[in-house]
Amino acid sequence: MSRIVLAMSGGVDSSVAAHLLCEAGHDVVGVFMRHGEEAQQVCAVGGEPGYQLPIFNPRADHKQGCCSASDAEDARRVADRLGIPFYALNLQAEFRQIIDYFIDEYTRGRTPNPCVQCNNWLKFGKLLDYADSIGAEFVATGHYARLVPPADNTTDGPAGVPALVRGLDHSKDQSYVLFGIERRLLRRMMLPVGGYQKSQIRELAAKVGLRVADKRDSQEICFVTSGKHDEFVRQRRREIDTSGEIVTTAGRVVGTHPGIERFTIGQRKGLGVALGEPQFVVRIEPETRRVVIGRQEELARTDISARDCNWLADPPAGEFECLAKIRYNSPPAAARAWLEADGRLQIRFAEPRYGVAPGQAAVVYLPSPHGDRVLGGGWIE
Repeated sequence: MSRIVLAMSGGVDSSVAAHLLCEAGHDVVGVFMRHGEEAQQVCAVGGEPGYQLPIFNPRADHKQGCCSASDAEDARRVADRLGIPFYALNLQAEFRQIIDYFIDEYTRGRTPNPCVQCNNWLKFGKLLDYADSIGAEFVATGHYARLVPPADNTTDGPAGVPALVRGLDHSKDQSYVLFGIERRLLRRMMLPVGGYQKSQIRELAAKVGLRVADKRDSQEICFVTSGKHDEFVRQRRREIDTSGEIVTTAGRVVGTHPGIERFTIGQRKGLGVALGEPQFVVRIEPETRRVVIGRQEELARTDISARDCNWLADPPAGEFECLAKIRYNSPPAAARAWLEADGRLQIRFAEPRYGVAPGQAAVVYLPSPHGDRVLGGGWIE
């Protein structure tokens, strides 16, 4: 069996992933990623010497913030119950890259997706570096997505590379946030819970006595401990004034706002204006700092463009039929797609999509015998 580094968040999915890997006979090393942002509680797990790994520049006082003190402790309890080693990794410096990206995108009037970048840069980046340092072959996570072995993969791509397909539980599918991983790294990924329904994972957690069986799923960005992303951005960009006017698509000024980082395309709540009918954010203009609002039908788009693409399998030549997603919690929709000469991805939907936000990922899927396969995607312009 294999030695595996498992990212443990303290939630039910990664906890059951640990159980499944142990049951299969693997040598599992659990890790918890600390980001260093101060939370309401200080992360105090693992005071004993050697608990944090020096490869990730630890502080001897263990006083940095973390995703949550209780999350770290939950992860540690699961590791103790399963009898696997567990380490908290200080990734404050590495998370800074993600936080800077997050802030920069919002101040440019775009909507970032830090979870995608965390997977690209940390979970299947820095954790793979750590796996190499301890002789581990794989990195595993609790994502709801599946890997189809190369022997069952008939689509184009280099030999020996698994196919990434949607999780069995489509309501929890997380294949969208894995589109940006380097293709070659699919060989070193393990996704133990992707072949289960969420209800089965909770039942299994309860059956084996894991205290996290009924723990609620996290809904927030881990390093925004307040849950208020606009305040988070403003606190770290005090020197930049992003306040401005709220205007209609006809150009009429109807209000003011404290900063464009407060808004995203398609947003309806929290606009601070009342015009007698529902209004949505249609456009954000970072140059003028204007937030443009309009009716829902003014959000409709059938054509989008995405740049900086990553491909987990070779895209078909010319125009091809596919399914495409424009955000994590939207269903895949029928579309046609093609690549421009400069590498940009063009997508034309069969039916209009609403709330297409620059900065989010556009991910395309192709049908396969094992389920919808992630072909690749890019960042919406």
